[in-house]
Order: sequence, then structure tokens, then C-alpha cells
Amino acid sequence: MRARELRAFCLEFNAAVEEFPFGPETSVFKVLGKMFALSALEGAPLTVNLKCDPENAVRLRAEHPAIAPGYHMNKRHWNTVTVGELPDRMVRELVEDSYDLVVAGLPRAERLRLDRA
Repeated sequence: MRARELRAFCLEFNAAVEEFPFGPETSVFKVLGKMFALSALEGAPLTVNLKCDPENAVRLRAEHPAIAPGYHMNKRHWNTVTVGELPDRMVRELVEDSYDLVVAGLPRAERLRLDRA
């Protein structure tokens, strides 16, 4: 997966937006104001920080050298994923899981507004 594909995938989710609160080199993908992915899309190697269930985060880190505790993030809830070292399908699943976790933490009224298929 390349940077433009990662960006496009993150923006496919309902109400997903890209913002640059940390400067023009860092894309922050949010849903209703809450971050679900962060990436320096021009970085080499391409990495993305993704939210993860704490127990699953530990398991993924143990199984995949390309997944590490979230860089500059709460390491209990965030992983840094080196995109090119994992299958595209797995990266997509991790991004979707991150989005779903963030949506699950939104107030019920906001979740219902999303009405995601």
C-alpha cells in the first residue's frame, strides 16, 4: 500500500476528514473530531498510528515486528504500523478497527448519525 492509497482509504469512512494540526507534513484523520489515524504520508518508511484494543495491541506487537507501540501516543491504546511490511488487507483491517473503536467511543446520538454500512 502506498501513501495515496492509505490516504484515500482513510477518507472512505463516513464523516472522515483529513486535518493538519501538527503541520503540513502530518495527516490526521478524524471522525467527528476524534482521531483514528495519524501519518506522515511522505515519510519513509510509511507508517501510520492507529487506535487498538489494548489486549489486541499487545498480541499484534508480539506477532508482527512491523507493529510497535504508538510513537508519541498512549502506548496502551495506539500502535505504529509500518505499512509496507504488512499485507495491504491487514493494514486495511487495522485502519477499519481503529475507526470502529473511535466511533464506539462517540456519544450514542453521534454514532447513530453516522449510520455506517
